[in-house]
Amino acid sequence: MRLQNVLMIMLITLFVSCGGGEKKDTSNNKKPAKKAAVKKTVTKTVATKKVKEEGIVDLNNKGIGPIKSVELTETIDKAMADKGAKVFKSKCSACHRTNRKFIGPNPTGILKRRSPEWVMNMILNPDEMVKNDPIAKELLMKFNGSPMANQNLSKEEARQVLEFFRTL
Repeated sequence: MRLQNVLMIMLITLFVSCGGGEKKDTSNNKKPAKKAAVKKTVTKTVATKKVKEEGIVDLNNKGIGPIKSVELTETIDKAMADKGAKVFKSKCSACHRTNRKFIGPNPTGILKRRSPEWVMNMILNPDEMVKNDPIAKELLMKFNGSPMANQNLSKEEARQVLEFFRTL
């Protein structure tokens, strides 16, 4: 019986020490081996939304307001456009973004959709434009009934903003 017990203990020890085929580190190093660093590169794709503004395109509509005609030169007046950019940034950028649709329409390429007079009248006379101009009414509906706030710009400032829009 003793011999059987000794054999049984040896057999159990043999099975336990064999393990499941894993190779054990026989070195005296107690630290676990560091796993090779896997460098993950996360690539963000910045989706620039190009909002296609559909709706009425009418270059003959001059809108309702004090501006009856605007003469645009072939070349853009950079000094005027720079001033317009400053005015736009301080007065308009809360609702308008030049790269996407925001609270209000994106002014990029606006002169392909609207006449210069219409743009200036919308800047100078937004309350009456929203009430009586078909394009402004449509925009009001399209932008969830958010009317354009009257920023009380002068004609000169509105013209500077228009010149800035030409650069977009």
